[in-house]
Amino acid sequence: MIISERRLQIRSAKHIVDAIREKLDRESEIDRNKEHFWTIGVNNRNVIQYIDLVALGTLNSAPVHPREVYRLAVMKGVASIIVAHNHPGGDPEPSGEDKNITDRLKNAGDILGIKLLDHIVIGEDSFYSFSAFF
Repeated sequence: MIISERRLQIRSAKHIVDAIREKLDRESEIDRNKEHFWTIGVNNRNVIQYIDLVALGTLNSAPVHPREVYRLAVMKGVASIIVAHNHPGGDPEPSGEDKNITDRLKNAGDILGIKLLDHIVIGEDSFYSFSAFF
């Protein structure tokens, strides 16, 4: 989804969490219980340029690959990305796979020159941020 009606400047991980929760609330009840993985592209002033749903998975996984995560970032020429995904079970504690994909995405971003600012895992009432980027 390309943001055109309003461009939100990100100042904290909580801003991303609020934007993603707003999107999840619009989903059907069935899809809300699946893991979603988003890429948020931002310019050099951390203003959101787009939010892209990269993967809609199952109850406990949404496999992603760096090529899909960075595809729109390269096409739109953004400065940085933030990735986020939900844990439908409610616990935002990152899994081993969450940690592995974060490392892969950071390395891919370093090669592309598009910085990975954060990976946020969204639980029911809380969230986990891999990086306090602000």
